Amino acid sequence: MQVSIDKNSGYCFGVEFAIKMAEDEMEQSDQLYCLGDIVHNDMEVSRLSAKGLVVIDREQLSELHDCKVLIRAHGEPPETYRTAIENNIELIDASCPVVLKLQHRVKSAFDKMEREDGQIVIYGKKGHAEVIGLTGQTLEKAIVVMEEADLDKIDFTRPVTLFSQTTKSTKGFYEISQKIEDRIQAAKQELTRETFNANDSICRQVSNREPQLQRFSQENDVILFVSGKKSSNGKALHQVCLAQNERSYFIENEKEINPDWFQKGEKVGICGATSTPMWLMEQVKSYVESLEEGVLSV
Repeated sequence: MQVSIDKNSGYCFGVEFAIKMAEDEMEQSDQLYCLGDIVHNDMEVSRLSAKGLVVIDREQLSELHDCKVLIRAHGEPPETYRTAIENNIELIDASCPVVLKLQHRVKSAFDKMEREDGQIVIYGKKGHAEVIGLTGQTLEKAIVVMEEADLDKIDFTRPVTLFSQTTKSTKGFYEISQKIEDRIQAAKQELTRETFNANDSICRQVSNREPQLQRFSQENDVILFVSGKKSSNGKALHQVCLAQNERSYFIENEKEINPDWFQKGEKVGICGATSTPMWLMEQVKSYVESLEEGVLSV
């Protein structure tokens, strides 16, 4: 078999930056707190945990004092910064610059919508770390939507400003945007920039992976998509692969590989989410190559 790793897969800039900040900080001390999983990949979380990264939740943060806490790439709501000041916590802020810019845009749009009796709508996963940071810019007034049924929460007789979680599917964003347009028109509102302002805030480093993965999936007989099961980006990108190649398998690590997926002489492509470390894809590649030497050679 020919086994290759998609050169465009692996960490996006934001995740890579956050992990480097964590590792640099842990070189100076044997323990560092991190607010939530630094990345939606259990294998990488375990690796960093062994180095001294301790994952905490928001409740535990409020009980900490006089220590250092890492803010991961997903960003945080204003409340987190207030808690840090009150508890004398030094924040190692690894928020992704793309996410920070979006937070500022959402805050500005919210202030405008408050003056105009409008609504902020965020296309994203409710409870996702990045979405929590975004809704925090709106005093928790933003409406989070993921599917058509969620649109019932919106008052279509009032202005709507739409943003997207940075890691969502571009296709999904434009589909939900069109549905909002249709409902505004059904409510007999004139469709203008004042009544509906849609902002495609998806990270281009993420969205550009879709066409790249489409080509990669077509070029290989079998696709092994490596991602943590918690990764929203991973689920979306796996669907991109599956649409092009029905033999696209979502795996968390090499232990989930079934040798029956492969045949001699086939091309096997390994790819992953923006939260998938390259070392893990390399590990999967080595395992597949060992299969060929063992089980598949019989």
